[in-house]
Amino acid sequence: MGGDGNSALGHKKFKRSRSHFTDRITADGQDGWPVESGRYRLVVSRACPWASRAVISRRLLGLERALPMAVTDPVQDDRSWRFTLDPGGRDPVLGIRYLAEAYEKREPGAPGGVSVPAIVDVPSGELVTNDYQQLTLDLATEWTALHREGAPDLYPEHLRDEIDEVMAEVYEDVNNGVYRAGFASDQAEYEKACAGVFRRLEALAERLAGQRYLVGDTITEADIRLFTTLVRFDPVYHGHFKCNLWKLTENPVLWAYARDLFQTPGFGDTVDFDHIKRHYYQVHSGINPTGIVPLGPNLSGWQSPHHREELGGRPFGDGTPPGPVALHERVGPRGLPA
Repeated sequence: MGGDGNSALGHKKFKRSRSHFTDRITADGQDGWPVESGRYRLVVSRACPWASRAVISRRLLGLERALPMAVTDPVQDDRSWRFTLDPGGRDPVLGIRYLAEAYEKREPGAPGGVSVPAIVDVPSGELVTNDYQQLTLDLATEWTALHREGAPDLYPEHLRDEIDEVMAEVYEDVNNGVYRAGFASDQAEYEKACAGVFRRLEALAERLAGQRYLVGDTITEADIRLFTTLVRFDPVYHGHFKCNLWKLTENPVLWAYARDLFQTPGFGDTVDFDHIKRHYYQVHSGINPTGIVPLGPNLSGWQSPHHREELGGRPFGDGTPPGPVALHERVGPRGLPA
């Protein structure tokens, strides 16, 4: 998610930019970027669903020490993602005020804007990749030598074709569909996108009515990608993006599924509702020019019983849950419901 043209949102046809920097960090270093503990820095916003995929994957796989993380301010200025949450307004490792500086160091004047998630090479200060579609798949498959003991297989080889198919549908209609609805510039464009969002959500609810997870009997990358949209649905997409045929809390299957994941270590403990709400409502001035952040919705229900365990399934397969969140990465008191 980038920060350019926020005032123009809703006034021209929305099209998501492709990632410009698609180098991969791999075990064999084929692109010149070998997997190496401590060499890289993952830059995220807790507000951004695309970045949240990486935050969840990193925690589930136990890559916190191998891949340190920087968290940006959820409210951008005209230079996009900034490190104003850190002392002195600079990232303590990279020494920069704006993520744009790492982009400029890699390629001055690069097209496509400044987006997260992004991985920066610490020694050179250069951006390595902002390919949000491939980044988490590589964390699951290329970084295995640095995974924690008991890490789950988030992209099992024998299920990859089915996972890819489900993820493609979720991306088109749900992950990106809410944006196409929210940033639509005319009624027909909005109605087509909004209808597509809810058609897909209803199909996913049917799929999940009889199985605990999207593919197989364990958590996979597909669940991570759906969760990051569902957890934002009622706080921002229902009102801010006008995806309001019904709320997540009004769909028994999806609401229970989302709560099941939220209460699973590695999911809810990475969510910051305060960052999420302030980013969308304060940054998207084209569709919310007042910048007013709504008080609701009531978030206490996220901790209520879901009963999804009755469907069976093993969240981490033959692995184990991740341990407690490191003190310096815990979400603030306004981020999570009590």
